[in-house]
Amino acid sequence: MSKTIRTPAVDYLFDAILSLKDREECYTFFEDVCTINELLSLSQRFEVAAMLRSHKTYLEIAEKTGASTATISRVNRSLNYGNDGYDMVFERIPAIPYDTSSEEK
Repeated sequence: MSKTIRTPAVDYLFDAILSLKDREECYTFFEDVCTINELLSLSQRFEVAAMLRSHKTYLEIAEKTGASTATISRVNRSLNYGNDGYDMVFERIPAIPYDTSSEEK
């Protein structure tokens, strides 16, 4: 298998994801495509990234998410040296709805 992710198969998968209309369709699709653990791992990384962008410490993040310091470090490396994918999405969606530190009082 090739090391590049830009393949017709990945394009087809992304086209399928882009065709989803709402959160319920996402649940339906991703529950079929991913194992529960894969989906929870993806959501954990995304939550870790949001918390890192909110300047939480590794300890706070590990306690809140259960992520290992290795996972937190990997996500931090992507935030700092990756393709800015996390930041692109964070600009388009609201802050984590259950993160009280980002709520206005």
